[in-house]
Amino acid sequence: MRNYITHEWFTIFTMIGLFSVVVAKFLNTLRFNDFIYVIGNSRYLKIYSKDQKFIDQFDSVLFINLSVSLSIFTYFAYSTFVSPLNFELVSFLKLLFAVSTIIIIKTLLERLIGSLFEIDSMIDDYLFQKTTFKNYSGLLFFMANLFLLYTKYSAEIVLIIAFTMVCIINFVGFLISYKSYQKSINPNFFYFILYLCALEIGPYILLYKVIREYNV
Repeated sequence: MRNYITHEWFTIFTMIGLFSVVVAKFLNTLRFNDFIYVIGNSRYLKIYSKDQKFIDQFDSVLFINLSVSLSIFTYFAYSTFVSPLNFELVSFLKLLFAVSTIIIIKTLLERLIGSLFEIDSMIDDYLFQKTTFKNYSGLLFFMANLFLLYTKYSAEIVLIIAFTMVCIINFVGFLISYKSYQKSINPNFFYFILYLCALEIGPYILLYKVIREYNV
């Protein structure tokens, strides 16, 4: 009975992620089609970075899928490689809340840093690129979850392949951002390293600690 309930709830959350992707395509079909081909094609980043807003409707809808899909993926990853978990709806909602909150707070902190150092324009472009590749990763997490939930493929293999692909995609995004602002970064490379430790690595360590609490 427990497996049935777990599968049922994950199906509901998966449908929420799918619905958010459908809504994003409905809101702006042309942009969504460009978004799908963002890997290896700079058209999306060049066109839509000019029209970005503090709260972008398209990215906000895709963020729902990212949060839900990443939470499900994280659940399976922890349960597979660290310690088996018994599904509890309240605990999973806490995990979902933690994932969403950390991503949002991280973004707000980066915007605050941009304002403090009067580099709003550069930070906005950088965050747009990062948000794009994160939301794209959300699609990969969604597809990986389908394999984890509804196929008999080895969970370890699915998790490793999906995680590797997500790392490659975000590394490509990082290289694009670094190349775009290389002239500004190189003279301040020490501060750039501090930034990576504080705002790129630190939040994921915090998330791991949250997951440890979730297991308790």
